Amino acid sequence: LDYVQMEGSITMKEHGKYEITSFTLHIIAMLAMLIDHIYFTLLNNKLWMNGIGRIAFPIFAFMIVEGYEHTGNIKKYMVRLLIFAIISEIPFNLMVSGSLFSPYQNVLWTFLISIVGIHLVEKIKYKYGSAAVLVFILSGITVLLSFLLAMKVKSDYEGYGVLTVFVFYFFRKRKWTNLLFQIILLIFINTVLLASYSYPIFNIGNMPFPMQGMGVLALIFIWSYNGRRGYYNKAVKYSYYLFYPLHMLILSLIMLLQYY
Repeated sequence: LDYVQMEGSITMKEHGKYEITSFTLHIIAMLAMLIDHIYFTLLNNKLWMNGIGRIAFPIFAFMIVEGYEHTGNIKKYMVRLLIFAIISEIPFNLMVSGSLFSPYQNVLWTFLISIVGIHLVEKIKYKYGSAAVLVFILSGITVLLSFLLAMKVKSDYEGYGVLTVFVFYFFRKRKWTNLLFQIILLIFINTVLLASYSYPIFNIGNMPFPMQGMGVLALIFIWSYNGRRGYYNKAVKYSYYLFYPLHMLILSLIMLLQYY
């Protein structure tokens, strides 16, 4: 039997391979993020939890591109990200700094900057599609400006998070060259550019391998994605957004109760 048409989160084709839907990817990413944030707030001695948490951001970055590709209204998509970025700011600040204010911004700002950048690149392609060199230059400038903006506002993962989203945007088609670029660029971003954001867990020769490098393992789940939505309704859609501020707020309250 071919179970691809089923609404469940995991599908099975005739060859017996299990594949993952958008619903499953979101659940995996949210659980990984929750585990990581529990480590950050409550269980700082459980380093393995931080390792699991590294896969969350690349999966979310991939799903942001998927969202852009499949949204029926890009303006509404951007507005949703903006609204929940604002809603999530105080819970994020409470979690990372224990106060209402923080010099850092939550990850939804990173994704919003990325989506705006992607939309500008799409407009550039549409307007100057016949001039490949011009499209390349203007797209490069757009990526650079998006990177610098995220660095300036200090959104979570900063400009390196924006670059991760653009990796999945520029190399999104399923062919071996794109998959190769994905793994090479994600290794570079996570083990070189983001190396200082985590600690080394072992050495490869004389080179330390940072915990952040575990994020590359997210590709195992991303490459298993079957391109289908899976279980979905409006409640599910908004639960993806609400989970982010709510879990941070709950963890922050637990930390506060422990303190007192």
